[in-house]
Amino acid sequence: MNRIVIVGASAAGLAAAETLRREGFGGSLTLIGEEIEPPYDRPPLSKQILASTWDAERLALRTLDQLTALRLDLRLGARAIGLDQKERTIRLADGTDVPYDGLIVATGVRPRRLPGPGAHVLRTVRDALDLRKSLRPGTRLAIVGAGFLGAECAAVARGLGCEVVLLEPAPVPLAHAVGEQIGQVLSQAHRDHGVDLRTGVTVTGVTGTGVQLGHESLAADEVLVAIGSAPNTEWLLGSGLEIDDGVVCDEYSAAAPDVYAAGDVARWHNPLFGVAMRIEHRTNAAEQGLAAARNLLNPQARKPFAPVPYFWSDQYDLKIHAYGYLRGHDEVEVVEGSLADRRFLAAYRKGDRVVGALAVGMPPKAIRPWRQAIALSTPWKDIR
Repeated sequence: MNRIVIVGASAAGLAAAETLRREGFGGSLTLIGEEIEPPYDRPPLSKQILASTWDAERLALRTLDQLTALRLDLRLGARAIGLDQKERTIRLADGTDVPYDGLIVATGVRPRRLPGPGAHVLRTVRDALDLRKSLRPGTRLAIVGAGFLGAECAAVARGLGCEVVLLEPAPVPLAHAVGEQIGQVLSQAHRDHGVDLRTGVTVTGVTGTGVQLGHESLAADEVLVAIGSAPNTEWLLGSGLEIDDGVVCDEYSAAAPDVYAAGDVARWHNPLFGVAMRIEHRTNAAEQGLAAARNLLNPQARKPFAPVPYFWSDQYDLKIHAYGYLRGHDEVEVVEGSLADRRFLAAYRKGDRVVGALAVGMPPKAIRPWRQAIALSTPWKDIR
């Protein structure tokens, strides 16, 4: 294997590139990124960048010297539009064909949008800087979607003195992931900070002067659409790879012979939980980029990628940390602290085992032991 191509200059793509060099790969290593910026960190976009506590330069994952040391054929501002597995080439939008012996797909996701003009989304540093310019004291901001991204942006906007209307179709935001009781606790935190949180409402479009709620119009100076993401897989249609809410991979993150996927775009079988999952969290991106690179480079010593997913969120003074796979849980139980104080640790059950843990307002060390409990498939009865 003399030529490896990574499509996606993301956290996953960078982790893969660094791992390949660290593991001794000395051949041609091409890293293709659609954005013109070198690899940068995305979680601060909805926090420090939006709040203007960081400059955009702090997002860079590596210095120019560190990237140079990787001896990359770095192609930024280049968009992949096709994959030919038979010829083992990647077609770029400029007509260039990039040959490969091994391929890692790390093209991430893009924001879902609503019909109509003028709405913001938040995925890139340019998105964040554009939205930041609009957030001034007294600005009326309508946020469509009260998931973690929408909730974080609502918290930042309130801190900047904006009026915020947070619109969510579900009766309780985030209930599908964290459970109804905890979703209600997080919702009340927004209301207590002056957010006009409206649940059970469906936004049908953006009007240019706000949003449309069925037959009702809601006025807003700015609109942020945060209704989830779609994996960037269109360029792979017709390639022979299986596409189903991402690039479908096995437990090794392999999508086809010598083709792996990593990060937000990968939907792989996680043997620890026995389900296929696609995780849009920063930690998972780096871990899967590393795992995919090792498995591509050393096919005879491949190891299943079976992580305990981790994510965090900052909302007002609340620090939220979670381990495991919380979706589809059968039961959630507060095992430390109290919901009323917004300082608690909750455990999640699926079947007869612990599959997740979430902490709100607790120090990070309080939840760390739960990672091991989840990794060991600890029986639910043993936590009581």
